[in-house]
Amino acid sequence: MSFNLAQNCQIDHCLLKEISGKKTMKWNSFSKEKIISTIKKCNNSLTPRLDKVLWKYLKRIIKDVACLNKFIDITNVCINIGHWLLHFKVSTTIIIPKPNKKFYNSSKVYWPIILLNTVGKLFEKVISKRLQFLSISNDFIYLCQLGGLKQ
Repeated sequence: MSFNLAQNCQIDHCLLKEISGKKTMKWNSFSKEKIISTIKKCNNSLTPRLDKVLWKYLKRIIKDVACLNKFIDITNVCINIGHWLLHFKVSTTIIIPKPNKKFYNSSKVYWPIILLNTVGKLFEKVISKRLQFLSISNDFIYLCQLGGLKQ
Protein backbone atom coordinates (compact mmCIF):
# COMPACT_ATOMS: atom_id res chain seq x y z
CA MET A 1 0.00 0.00 0.00
CA SER A 2 1.53 3.29 -1.04
CA PHE A 3 1.04 6.61 0.68
CA ASN A 4 -0.51 9.20 -1.59
CA LEU A 5 -0.27 12.68 -0.06
CA ALA A 6 -2.68 14.28 -2.55
CA GLN A 7 -5.33 11.64 -1.91
CA ASN A 8 -4.83 11.91 1.85
CA CYS A 9 -5.24 15.71 1.70
CA GLN A 10 -8.46 15.32 -0.29
CA ILE A 11 -9.86 13.00 2.35
CA ASP A 12 -8.86 15.41 5.12
CA HIS A 13 -10.44 18.30 3.20
CA CYS A 14 -13.71 16.35 2.83
CA LEU A 15 -13.74 15.55 6.55
CA LEU A 16 -13.07 19.17 7.47
CA LYS A 17 -15.87 20.36 5.18
CA GLU A 18 -18.21 17.88 6.83
CA ILE A 19 -17.18 19.01 10.31
CA SER A 20 -17.45 22.70 9.46
CA GLY A 21 -21.10 22.18 8.55
CA LYS A 22 -21.90 20.83 12.01
CA LYS A 23 -23.57 22.89 14.68
CA THR A 24 -21.18 24.46 17.19
CA MET A 25 -21.84 25.58 20.71
CA LYS A 26 -20.44 28.32 22.88
CA TRP A 27 -18.34 27.27 25.87
CA ASN A 28 -19.96 28.88 28.89
CA SER A 29 -17.73 30.35 31.57
CA PHE A 30 -17.28 28.35 34.74
CA SER A 31 -19.24 29.39 37.78
CA LYS A 32 -18.26 29.71 41.42
CA GLU A 33 -20.67 26.91 42.26
CA LYS A 34 -18.94 24.46 39.88
CA ILE A 35 -15.50 25.15 41.35
CA ILE A 36 -16.79 24.91 44.93
CA SER A 37 -18.82 21.72 44.34
CA THR A 38 -15.84 20.07 42.63
CA ILE A 39 -13.33 20.92 45.33
CA LYS A 40 -15.68 19.86 48.14
CA LYS A 41 -15.47 16.29 46.82
CA CYS A 42 -11.66 16.22 46.97
CA ASN A 43 -10.20 14.15 49.80
CA ASN A 44 -8.19 16.19 52.32
CA SER A 45 -6.04 13.22 53.29
CA LEU A 46 -4.58 12.57 49.84
CA THR A 47 -0.85 12.84 49.23
CA PRO A 48 0.40 16.38 48.65
CA ARG A 49 0.78 17.09 44.97
CA LEU A 50 3.80 18.30 43.09
CA ASP A 51 3.25 21.90 44.23
CA LYS A 52 2.90 20.72 47.88
CA VAL A 53 -0.56 22.29 48.15
CA LEU A 54 -3.03 20.10 50.02
CA TRP A 55 -6.71 20.05 49.12
CA LYS A 56 -7.61 21.38 52.58
CA TYR A 57 -5.46 24.47 51.92
CA LEU A 58 -7.01 25.02 48.51
CA LYS A 59 -10.47 24.73 50.06
CA ARG A 60 -9.55 27.51 52.48
CA ILE A 61 -8.07 29.68 49.74
CA ILE A 62 -11.21 29.58 47.59
CA LYS A 63 -13.34 30.76 50.52
CA ASP A 64 -11.90 34.17 49.67
CA VAL A 65 -14.12 35.41 46.83
CA ALA A 66 -11.27 37.32 45.16
CA CYS A 67 -9.12 34.15 45.05
CA LEU A 68 -12.04 32.09 43.79
CA ASN A 69 -12.64 34.62 41.00
CA LYS A 70 -8.96 34.39 40.00
CA PHE A 71 -9.21 30.59 39.76
CA ILE A 72 -12.30 30.93 37.58
CA ASP A 73 -10.53 33.52 35.39
CA ILE A 74 -7.51 31.25 34.90
CA THR A 75 -9.71 28.28 33.97
CA ASN A 76 -11.80 30.30 31.52
CA VAL A 77 -8.75 31.91 29.89
CA CYS A 78 -7.09 28.51 29.41
CA ILE A 79 -10.22 27.25 27.65
CA ASN A 80 -10.82 30.40 25.59
CA ILE A 81 -7.29 30.69 24.21
CA GLY A 82 -6.82 26.93 23.95
CA HIS A 83 -3.62 26.83 25.99
CA TRP A 84 -2.84 24.76 29.08
CA LEU A 85 -0.16 26.37 31.23
CA LEU A 86 3.15 24.53 31.52
CA HIS A 87 2.89 24.71 35.31
CA PHE A 88 -0.13 22.37 35.12
CA LYS A 89 1.59 19.91 32.75
CA VAL A 90 4.57 19.14 34.98
CA SER A 91 4.26 15.84 36.84
CA THR A 92 6.23 13.51 39.06
CA THR A 93 5.81 9.75 39.02
CA ILE A 94 6.24 7.76 42.20
CA ILE A 95 6.65 4.01 41.95
CA ILE A 96 5.24 1.93 44.81
CA PRO A 97 5.78 -1.83 45.04
CA LYS A 98 2.61 -3.91 45.41
CA PRO A 99 2.55 -5.80 48.70
CA ASN A 100 2.94 -9.57 49.13
CA LYS A 101 4.69 -10.30 45.83
CA LYS A 102 7.34 -13.04 45.65
CA PHE A 103 9.50 -11.27 43.11
CA TYR A 104 9.86 -7.63 42.16
CA ASN A 105 11.52 -8.20 38.79
CA SER A 106 8.56 -7.16 36.62
CA SER A 107 6.85 -3.84 36.08
CA LYS A 108 3.48 -5.49 36.84
CA VAL A 109 4.29 -5.64 40.55
CA TYR A 110 4.55 -1.86 40.92
CA TRP A 111 1.96 0.92 41.09
CA PRO A 112 2.94 4.11 39.31
CA ILE A 113 1.34 7.16 40.90
CA ILE A 114 1.47 10.39 38.96
CA LEU A 115 1.40 13.62 40.94
CA LEU A 116 0.24 16.79 39.21
CA ASN A 117 -0.13 20.29 40.61
CA THR A 118 -3.18 20.60 42.86
CA VAL A 119 -4.59 23.70 41.17
CA GLY A 120 -4.17 22.14 37.72
CA LYS A 121 -5.84 18.97 39.00
CA LEU A 122 -8.79 21.05 40.21
CA PHE A 123 -9.12 22.70 36.80
CA GLU A 124 -8.93 19.31 35.07
CA LYS A 125 -11.70 17.95 37.31
CA VAL A 126 -13.99 20.91 36.54
CA ILE A 127 -13.30 20.71 32.80
CA SER A 128 -13.76 16.93 32.64
CA LYS A 129 -17.10 17.16 34.45
CA ARG A 130 -18.26 19.74 31.90
CA LEU A 131 -17.01 17.67 28.95
CA GLN A 132 -18.73 14.54 30.25
CA PHE A 133 -21.99 16.41 30.69
CA LEU A 134 -21.80 17.97 27.20
CA SER A 135 -20.82 14.66 25.60
CA ILE A 136 -23.77 12.83 27.10
CA SER A 137 -26.35 15.60 26.69
CA ASN A 138 -25.45 16.08 23.01
CA ASP A 139 -25.36 12.34 22.17
CA PHE A 140 -21.64 12.32 21.35
CA ILE A 141 -21.19 9.02 23.17
CA TYR A 142 -23.11 5.80 22.58
CA LEU A 143 -25.06 4.55 25.58
CA CYS A 144 -23.00 1.35 25.70
CA GLN A 145 -19.86 3.47 26.31
CA LEU A 146 -21.09 5.17 29.46
CA GLY A 147 -19.61 2.61 31.89
CA GLY A 148 -16.56 4.68 32.87
CA LEU A 149 -18.33 8.02 33.13
CA LYS A 150 -19.44 9.41 36.46
CA GLN A 151 -22.93 10.22 35.27
